[in-house]
Amino acid sequence: MRRTRLLMCWMSLWTMSLLSAHAALPEAPDPAAWAALSPQEQSTRRAELKQRLQEATPQERAAFRNRLRERLEGMTPEQRQALAGRTRERWQQLAPDEKQRLINERRERVRSMSPEERRQLIQDRRDILGKLSPEERAALREKLSAR
Repeated sequence: MRRTRLLMCWMSLWTMSLLSAHAALPEAPDPAAWAALSPQEQSTRRAELKQRLQEATPQERAAFRNRLRERLEGMTPEQRQALAGRTRERWQQLAPDEKQRLINERRERVRSMSPEERRQLIQDRRDILGKLSPEERAALREKLSAR
């Protein structure tokens, strides 16, 4: 009887430790709430997310990306366009040195990815582009060629 209780107690503690380890994975942020943050708040939050995701397994990071993508895809086209417009306005208001710092952060983030994570990122981008209408793709192509 005593062994059974001890075993049950140990099993429940073990299960709780597994659940708490899984709970350490950050929740995908709400895109609209993220856009409402100041650039400094976004930077701080991004650093926190980066730290927690570095501690996660590749499968957990993939799950995080999938949840974030689902949140973005759950928005209406008008909401996505408004979000993109606000983000673009904020980017244009940044000082050149701040823009360069963010570009360098992104470059380092991609460099730190494993080859599999990079391939997945490319595939994710292709999937997103594949969901655009022909008009949206043409507008994006024109916009990118103007750079």
